[in-house]
Amino acid sequence: MVKLQTKVEIRKSSIEIRPTDRILFVGSCFADNIGKRFVDNRFRALVNPYGVMYNPASIRHTVERMDKNFDIAVFTLGTNHVYRLKETGEIVDNCQKRPQSLFSEEELTVEECRQYLAEAIGMLRERNAEVRVILTVSPIRYAKYGFHGSQLSKAALQLAADALTKEYDGVEYFPAYEIMNDELRDYRFYEPDMLHPSSQAVDYIYEQFKTMFFSAEAYKMEEEWQPIQRALNHRPFDAEGEEYKTFLAKARSEEVSFMKRWKL
Repeated sequence: MVKLQTKVEIRKSSIEIRPTDRILFVGSCFADNIGKRFVDNRFRALVNPYGVMYNPASIRHTVERMDKNFDIAVFTLGTNHVYRLKETGEIVDNCQKRPQSLFSEEELTVEECRQYLAEAIGMLRERNAEVRVILTVSPIRYAKYGFHGSQLSKAALQLAADALTKEYDGVEYFPAYEIMNDELRDYRFYEPDMLHPSSQAVDYIYEQFKTMFFSAEAYKMEEEWQPIQRALNHRPFDAEGEEYKTFLAKARSEEVSFMKRWKL
């Protein structure tokens, strides 16, 4: 049989996501894409509370600013490039449209990436010693670095992530970058800019994420929620009709029962 794909092997992880887990997503806009699917499916997920964070230093800054406990943290690494405010020398998370002349750009080394992420993991574990961490590298390439430069940036992040999985128990790597570039290496899986994954590609990567990390209970909860979600999102021809009002009331009642049943 002719093979038309190079499959990335996905093994079941020792990290299992349960319905009641408190989950933090921090990182690039790919973290937004995956995290949104968790939010939509009623998981207790918080996604980029201080905005998109592209590099390990900014991910650390988000964790430092928070005082909440989490059971799972998902860090999506976008780039090792950072911007420093020349006046103070601090790495900024957002240039806030200020003049580029105020900042200097630099690349974090593999060790600096590892160190910033290790500090973020340490902060999370000070609040919950049992927190589990999933590291992934965003599949979105950065054309402004040139494609060779983008590849070098991704390689630095991959090496840092690999070091952390060897250093810590309860820290694992999910191959989003590899899935996009090996399994889905066809431009039909990209947005028109030919850089960002399409919604179909993100859905596929999300399914692979579930395969690796979902518990049986998480699958069951998502399966129960989806028909309720479809009912709540239904747009009728006559929103003021009694038939639709009865339909919507039933869906909302099912939503309340669902939330209580799963203790959400």
